[in-house]
Amino acid sequence: MALISYLTRIEFGEGEVARLPEHLAALNVSRPLVCTDTGLVATGLVDTVTATLTDAVVFDGTPANPTEEAVMAALALYREKGCDGIVGLGGGSSLDLAKAVRLLTGHEPPLAQYTAINGGVAKIHGDIAPLIAIPTTSGTGSEVGRASVIITDDGRKLGILSPHNLPSIALCDPELTYGLPAGLTAATGMDAISHCLETYMAPAFNPPAEAIALHGLDCGLRSIERAVADGSDTDARRDMMVCALEGAMAFQKGLGAVHALTHPLGSIRSLNLHHGTLNAVLTPEVLRFNRDSIGAKWDVLQDRMGAAPDAYIAALNDRIGMPSGLTAMGVTEAMMEEVASAALKDHCHATNPRTATRDDYLEILHRSA
Repeated sequence: MALISYLTRIEFGEGEVARLPEHLAALNVSRPLVCTDTGLVATGLVDTVTATLTDAVVFDGTPANPTEEAVMAALALYREKGCDGIVGLGGGSSLDLAKAVRLLTGHEPPLAQYTAINGGVAKIHGDIAPLIAIPTTSGTGSEVGRASVIITDDGRKLGILSPHNLPSIALCDPELTYGLPAGLTAATGMDAISHCLETYMAPAFNPPAEAIALHGLDCGLRSIERAVADGSDTDARRDMMVCALEGAMAFQKGLGAVHALTHPLGSIRSLNLHHGTLNAVLTPEVLRFNRDSIGAKWDVLQDRMGAAPDAYIAALNDRIGMPSGLTAMGVTEAMMEEVASAALKDHCHATNPRTATRDDYLEILHRSA
């Protein structure tokens, strides 16, 4: 038996963010908490968006890798100001934090009890505040994802998964990504592409998800280099937002070894590594690891790329300026040893097409160094 479900309401189009007040009113939200970060505030975009609202409260303390501490701070502000809904505005970190705050509007902390690896899925119900998710990068696809990935108070980066986590509305406006810096465009774009690749390779039976993942991959492959080279290329920006959206729509199939490794790597506080950059660096070796287990899917990917998928992604990383490897990002041997063990406990470990051992994970890390 296969469960196939899609998904939430998506409002997609240039200029769509101007309809935010209308969407909030439809959800009976009069005082939203806007979850964002200081970098986005500095661009002026947060002021532009909130200027359309009559009574918004802004929380701008989202870290690059969101933490339970930051979630609790945002929740305290939500309650102090009498908010009745949430807007997640930003990249995946802000959207994941917004989801976690929303969860705690109807559930008691701590967050660890709701994580997938701790059997938390069944504990999550839908009696929570409305949420509108507005991505300003084209990477995580968190606006249509069931997961909120948070560094919990015990220091682990864990996924909280539930259909109830899906935002009430995903408000996707490619104009919000115009002019995004080249480095961030590349890193978030490779995040989206890695989602399309991993969900396509995942072994679960879900033909619609596979079709969506491949369409998203096509959009990403044809447009990421143009988007990196020219922040004003509107067609490329639209394609990359579609790639991010569809990669996350295909999460229904599960992810794999790339994410089983990048989640614990992202929890290393001393490095604070970007999730999309990690995905980019690890994807070539995970593709090689999975090759014999994905059968004809390898040929499908090769036809699309015009080269062996592992070699193609490695060359693409080089062309768009991704780091040469984990060592260049500050990852040490001792860190790799810990990450290899932690990957076995990540919720994405179980949905990789080839079952990895600790030694397999360590070899992937070494080959990606």
